[in-house]
Parts: sequence; C-alpha cells; structure tokens
Amino acid sequence: MNYNTAKFEQSYGISSQLPKSEAAEIAFAGRSNVGKSSLLNKLFNRKQLARVSSVPGKTITINFYDVDGVKFVDLPGYGYAKISKAEKSRFAELMEGYFNQKRQLKLVVQLVDIRHKPSADDMGMIEFLKDRGIPFIIVMTKSDKLKVKEYKKRLEESATELSAAGEVKIIPFSSLTGEGADEIRRQIEEAVNNV
Repeated sequence: MNYNTAKFEQSYGISSQLPKSEAAEIAFAGRSNVGKSSLLNKLFNRKQLARVSSVPGKTITINFYDVDGVKFVDLPGYGYAKISKAEKSRFAELMEGYFNQKRQLKLVVQLVDIRHKPSADDMGMIEFLKDRGIPFIIVMTKSDKLKVKEYKKRLEESATELSAAGEVKIIPFSSLTGEGADEIRRQIEEAVNNV
C-alpha cells in the first residue's frame, strides 16, 4: 500500500450523507485530543493532510481519506465535555449510523493516550467493538511525552487496564519520533489483505 498517494476525500456531518461502502475501510477512533490527526499525518507521510485542531471537540464529522483504494475513516473524537447537547446527540447519531451501516470495515485503530488510564469512554468503545466482533488494535499515543521509566511503567499498567480488550495488539506510538508507525501500517495491511 503506497501511503504517499493519500488524499482527503470528504467530510460528513450526518450518517445519511455517508457514501456507500465499496472498498476496504480502516476506521480511527479515540477521544478528543488523543492525536488521531497526528497519527494519520504520520501514516500518510504528510504534515497537514489531516487537520490538527487546537480546540478539542471542534470537529464533529467523519472524514474519509483514500490510500491506494483503501478508505481511511477518521471518526470524530468522543468524550469532550464542552459541546452542546445537540452536538452530543449529532455525534451519537453519526457514530451509530456509521457502525450500523453495512460497511467493509476491516479494522478499527482505537487510540488511547499512554499517559493516562483509559477513560470510561475508551473502555466503552473497546467493549462496543468486542461486542460487535469488529477487529481492532489499540494504539497508545504520545509515547514520546514520557521519560523511559514512566513509559515502561505505563506500558505495564496499560496491559492490566486494557485486559478487558482480550488478545488485542497494543502498539505504543509517537507522531514525533515515528515509534510504532511501521507496525500500525503492517497491522492495517494485514487486515486489508486478510480476505
């Protein structure tokens, strides 16, 4: 898969607008400010293809990117408290609408901030993916923000905190150093090619 061909396609604000699923899809989920855009930009070898917002919770759309015919689906960040009830219900409709449609979803890349214990929203998302039988991996973002000792400690704690996820691949990632990027690409390609 040639990530250098990545291009932005479209944003959708309500699920009825979502395009028909005609190609393999890889979805990216995580709370607001977890670093989804930074991860996508690193995978795409671009600086600003996915827009990094300085205001968490600002973007409540599903954004589609095309990489060599595979759709990368950036789901809106959840768990941001400072949005209105109307926006929260639109967010819920959008997320449920996406997952309830018949889509060629091969893998969900679930992002969790390595510096903190997974939130109730993170665990809820993981449970949802497990209950639906949707294949997923967990990417622990912002690994460069920890000193070596703290990094090791958080990795050990995370293994326990995320034990409810079952036998799922957990990959530490840094958009700064590129740690984990190749492994994430490998997992994506495996999922796409595993017909």
